[in-house]
Amino acid sequence: MTIPYVYDTGVLLATDSNDRRIWAIHHLAVEEGRRLLVPSVVVGQAWRDTRRQVQLGRFLSSCEIVPVGLELAKSAGVLCGKAGTRDVVDASVVTIALACGAIVFTSDPEDIAHLSAASDVKPGLVIRRL
Repeated sequence: MTIPYVYDTGVLLATDSNDRRIWAIHHLAVEEGRRLLVPSVVVGQAWRDTRRQVQLGRFLSSCEIVPVGLELAKSAGVLCGKAGTRDVVDASVVTIALACGAIVFTSDPEDIAHLSAASDVKPGLVIRRL
């Protein structure tokens, strides 16, 4: 069994910029059969133009887009309250990652680590910087 990955907005933006490193990480993860999770709000934060984001669309087609419904939204909000932050997108990333024991790939490891610590879930998240 492989550990899932959760991608944040920074990963999608790097992909959209054709960052070779993130593409290599992603292709290896696909070959390994990992679950590749992206919260729907992360897609919303990165998506701007279907005509120009063909690469990103291809990338997302190999990911599982996790809907942020009422319960997940409330959990992310509670986590923001505990952490004293307002970024519900990052909190959604952390909430999903903690729920499935995933590794988070992010361009903002400090914020993700702060949210993870505020969750009181032990052990904390494994976080990989882009």
